[in-house]
Amino acid sequence: MRFSRTIFFLVILFATAAGFFGGFLSLFIFSTFSPLSLLIREDSSSFSSSMNPALIGLIEEESATIEVVEELRPSVVSILVKKQASDLSFEDPFLFFNDRLGESKNDEWITVGGGTGFFVTSGGLLVTNKHVVDQENAQFVIVTDDDIEFSATLVAKDPFFDIALLQVEGNTFLPVRFGDSRHLRVGQTVIAIGNSLSEFRNTVTKGVISGVHRSVQAGTDLYDTEWIEEAIQTDAAINPGNSGGPLINLFGEVIGMNTAISSQGQGIGFAIPSENIQAVVNDMNTMGRIVYPWLGVRFVMLDEMMAKELDLSVSQGALLVSGDKENEVAVISESPADEAGLLKGDIILSVNDQVLDIRNTLAKVIRAFEPGVEVVLTIKRGQDLLTITVQLAEYQP
Repeated sequence: MRFSRTIFFLVILFATAAGFFGGFLSLFIFSTFSPLSLLIREDSSSFSSSMNPALIGLIEEESATIEVVEELRPSVVSILVKKQASDLSFEDPFLFFNDRLGESKNDEWITVGGGTGFFVTSGGLLVTNKHVVDQENAQFVIVTDDDIEFSATLVAKDPFFDIALLQVEGNTFLPVRFGDSRHLRVGQTVIAIGNSLSEFRNTVTKGVISGVHRSVQAGTDLYDTEWIEEAIQTDAAINPGNSGGPLINLFGEVIGMNTAISSQGQGIGFAIPSENIQAVVNDMNTMGRIVYPWLGVRFVMLDEMMAKELDLSVSQGALLVSGDKENEVAVISESPADEAGLLKGDIILSVNDQVLDIRNTLAKVIRAFEPGVEVVLTIKRGQDLLTITVQLAEYQP
């Protein structure tokens, strides 16, 4: 069974000299000629009360944006990924990041990629995207807003979400404040900060939330595709290198992490919601590792269109499906789901009476439980309605 899905690109850094030049030119043009740059030089209190309310609102929003950026920039860092020349070859997919390989000594560390991250504790724990740092035999260097470099150690990678945690030692850092991503509204103003094209550190862009509760499949030629559940869609410009940077509301709260952009149109970006990030950070702070309850199934969340296409009698729930690859089975052997008797084609309608749909996904509901807990699944199998009890295990990578 194969479903047609739009593939979105993870915002991994693919910077070229042309990209650098284009980014510099755009920055020069817009910073020089933007009429809004004139507005921020005035204090809103100096304007007459008879001024157009819309203009006053615009100026107040500009002021709020500036305050948020000034507050958050010390918490946002650039991440450089370095590998030794001896670990690279002319066929290496990351070779285009540095054209000096032929001139490099084998023990020289070469920058092969990068992205953005932000501190979540004052002790130096920072979060970024897994695809930014998911490289063997690499070193990681973070660069702060005031141009100070620190070595960073990869301490955890989330097995299911595109989230990774790095630890930086040697200083006290300013952590971000998290907002509640569960109650976002379409049209809400958001700000993205990131290491655009690896050339323009802490670049700021602004837009709105275009959609919530998106399920998208993201990947690149260099990185396996994966699903991003409950993604926040935004039209705030997310450029190569912004990956792992914060998506912020006008209260200065991080409500997501910029992760993917559309390959088929501009102004379509996606962020992992802060709810998922906080769960990972809490696990790390309390248990020293990322802990996930494990059911052991591969699924797709149903909607009316898919149910009609597959001629199913229900239009919501989690349909257990296999993938295109041999190891992408619907029910993993010897998993809790397998031991409980779940089968390919089963539709999980609810977990402990929590009804599943595209907003309340199986992954989201299961994540709320601890490993070892027993849950009751309501299953649609053909024309039969079944109740199956499953004891969740802890996921082992």
